[in-house]
Amino acid sequence: MMGRKTGLAALGLVLAATASISTSGPASATETIKAVVIDGYPARALWVQEFTNFFIPEVDKRLAETGNYKIDWQESYGGSIVKPKGVLEGVKLGLGDIGIVTTIFHSSKLPSQAISAVTPFVAPDARAVARAVDEIAKEYPTMQKEFEDQNQVYLATGVVLDTYQLFSKEPISSLKDVEGGKVAGAGMNLRYLEGIDGAAGVRGGLTDFYNMLQTGLVDHAMLWPEAAKTFKIAEVAPYMLKADLGAVNSKTITVNKDYWDGLPDEVKQALQEVAVEYRDHVAGMAMDRAQASRDAFVAAGGTIVEMDPAEREAWAKAMPNVAAEWAATLEKKGEPGNEMLQAYMKKLADAGYQPVRDWTADAGN
Repeated sequence: MMGRKTGLAALGLVLAATASISTSGPASATETIKAVVIDGYPARALWVQEFTNFFIPEVDKRLAETGNYKIDWQESYGGSIVKPKGVLEGVKLGLGDIGIVTTIFHSSKLPSQAISAVTPFVAPDARAVARAVDEIAKEYPTMQKEFEDQNQVYLATGVVLDTYQLFSKEPISSLKDVEGGKVAGAGMNLRYLEGIDGAAGVRGGLTDFYNMLQTGLVDHAMLWPEAAKTFKIAEVAPYMLKADLGAVNSKTITVNKDYWDGLPDEVKQALQEVAVEYRDHVAGMAMDRAQASRDAFVAAGGTIVEMDPAEREAWAKAMPNVAAEWAATLEKKGEPGNEMLQAYMKKLADAGYQPVRDWTADAGN
């Protein structure tokens, strides 16, 4: 009897061990996915720096929760693969899998992305503008379709500047000081000059502004304090007119469509979620750095003059209604430009920002 019990006990141990082996099994291997990230701007630029410091670690953290996937990030910035204006084409062609597209360089291919640029003198808060533009992109298919035409998937729009200001080689305090001058700009903001007598816009990229000012190609430049600090603009343009032209979305995170189609859903979800967090993170940093950047500009020998509110209003009213023109152009293409403009302005109003000029007045009302 005892022998039979002993045998049954031994058999139980064997079965238990077998069950343990079969249920535990070998640990599933983590799949590594390569991702080439491109931007033509240098690694020191705020949005590039935070892609490295924030976006990538946050995606890695999410994927590590399951351990199913890991991304082998290969970052290529500063012109190593594309120049600043070449990111859109680079992602389209697959030179990069993920790109930080500077949308202001592509007004013809990405016209709807100019929604904040065509509505100046409204909100100097990068956070409010980033959220409003990204919500418009998610609520209306227009923006996403534009990127689809470029073989890309839209993730989120970013705002990296607290608000455009006017920097000058000579003392500046009013529009009179800009009349007859040459002003560097990067896109739609060159339209802001059309109401100023004799002022001429000169298109250039942020990395070009220092040399443009130093060589006398331009007398002024429209950019924001954080960029002025990063690119040492005080050395060549030590005067800033605080005009608060407004925060503008200028960066969009996109993914090559062919690459995207091959990604697992878990990875897609992580990229989408973190892109929105990156949107708010970078906009928040832009606002946090705004005052410190103005202080740094002064410490570097710069002088800041606050523009008279009446002058700001006069400037806004002297401009053509670029917002109405923008909406009308989209309407001709069968897109809801007027509705998008109205919705965008309402979002900013709900956030507490009233325009110096009502840009919707001539937009399909």
